[in-house]
Amino acid sequence: HVGAAPWDVFHTGVARHIDVGVGTIIVGTGAALLLLWIPLRERIGLGTVLNAILIGLFVDLTAPLLPDTAALLPRVGLFAAGMVAIGVGSGFYIGSGLGPGPRDGLMTGLARLRIAGRDVTVGAARTFIEASVLVLGALLGGSVGAGTVAFMLGIGPLVQVFLPPLTMDRREHPAVAVEP
Repeated sequence: HVGAAPWDVFHTGVARHIDVGVGTIIVGTGAALLLLWIPLRERIGLGTVLNAILIGLFVDLTAPLLPDTAALLPRVGLFAAGMVAIGVGSGFYIGSGLGPGPRDGLMTGLARLRIAGRDVTVGAARTFIEASVLVLGALLGGSVGAGTVAFMLGIGPLVQVFLPPLTMDRREHPAVAVEP
């Protein structure tokens, strides 16, 4: 067991206490997170709606298809490749300007804040969120591994690296512009 991402520790922790599938919990969590967007003044876009619904649906559909291997090296390789893919994918879909998913909108909303006179970076916001849901998920009984901690520490910096170069200039691409 390399370890699940912190949000998945949270989702599986919740699943231990209510009798619904993890995909349903992912969708429900996404909907609840949209309430946290209100004070952050995030705006819902097409990307927000698609992310909120499709991630949970695809988790339920694809989980049975994932390879099950006992060998540690392939598991670590799949984990590392998945984390980089999430970092790059976050840059692509957030950078498209069509609206972040519920979890990423929390990150982008926090990254617009100033705390103690300092700007909050995307990386710091993401790391804070991942650490918070990791603690909540562990308290709910979700399974934590070394990869969980690696993801918590690594995904924020990865998104911070990939988001700027993958963000479309809305002046050059007005079709994807979403008014703030």
